[in-house]
Amino acid sequence: MGTGFSPLFSAPCFPLSHAGMRRYQLHLKGSGDRPKAGSKERCELEAAHCVSSAVQYAKWLCQWLSVTAAFLLLSGCRVESFLDPQGPVAAQQRTHFWQVTALMALVVLPVLTLTPWLLWRYRDRGGADYEPRWGFSRGWEIALWGGPALVVAALAVLLWVNTTRLDPYAPLASDANSLRVQAVGYDWKWLFLYPDLGIASVDLLAFPARRPLEIELTSATVMQSFFVPALGSQVYAMGGMSTWLHLGADAPGRFRGENSQYNGKGFHMQKFEAVAMDEAAFEGWARNAATASALDTAALDALERKGVASDLAHALDRPRDEILFGGLPDDLFAQVMAETAKAPMAPHDMAAGR
Repeated sequence: MGTGFSPLFSAPCFPLSHAGMRRYQLHLKGSGDRPKAGSKERCELEAAHCVSSAVQYAKWLCQWLSVTAAFLLLSGCRVESFLDPQGPVAAQQRTHFWQVTALMALVVLPVLTLTPWLLWRYRDRGGADYEPRWGFSRGWEIALWGGPALVVAALAVLLWVNTTRLDPYAPLASDANSLRVQAVGYDWKWLFLYPDLGIASVDLLAFPARRPLEIELTSATVMQSFFVPALGSQVYAMGGMSTWLHLGADAPGRFRGENSQYNGKGFHMQKFEAVAMDEAAFEGWARNAATASALDTAALDALERKGVASDLAHALDRPRDEILFGGLPDDLFAQVMAETAKAPMAPHDMAAGR
């Protein structure tokens, strides 16, 4: 049917589109036989086939190059991501990402480079018949099936090893003691409890740099997702249960945190700031937080109302940039889990009321 044969495809260039294939079948049916070599109709059909295939490939290649170019341009900007890691977890994730990319390139790059060559090598050259001498090639069979099989096997091993290594429940290896923090997701703000220090903050996760951070998470409403891109990992927070995440920062800095799970109309504003400090600065911050008013019943009621941190600050007559509490109710985290577990979820809770 064509003027050339590609080992990657069962037809020259790319396969005909459905409409093109149908026109070719009707052409054969109407003529009662295969078009004569060099006939005008066949030349036009195969020329149109190759042109259409080349155009399809060019469009696909342009799209791929556009995405790649955009990715490279963004990588030059200050976009917080595990590709610019600020902690040990994100650094391991970046290594894993490039390892997977390199393995996939073994499959993708030959396709990208050989396809244009095949289009040119087996192009129509005047309508002459192309009748290859078919034969079984053990070497080609081993290469075509064995190569992808080895890539899949390598990816499976790599994924298994790194999944185990990057288990968010596993503590980070360090000589320093972990700082324990309990995070509670509300609509649309985060409450961070420091049970060992007796303090709390809203939308501000402060911790010492170069010291492991042990975070226990839950949600006081619907399922949410805790994510600090520059530090790596993402873990869901669900009502009535707790999940765990271990992070760390290599140096002092400020990092964007967010809820990456849609939970209503205020979802896009549910951001928080993760601030890594040196040890002395963190101790000073903790002492300052201890002087703030306690997290009493009025503050808890305000937290449970839907709204962002600025709404909470207005309700409590606090400054928006730093909402701190210097005293915590006993076992507040466990109380939130218990109350959320037994509270029925309204069917319309994620509808227009949010």
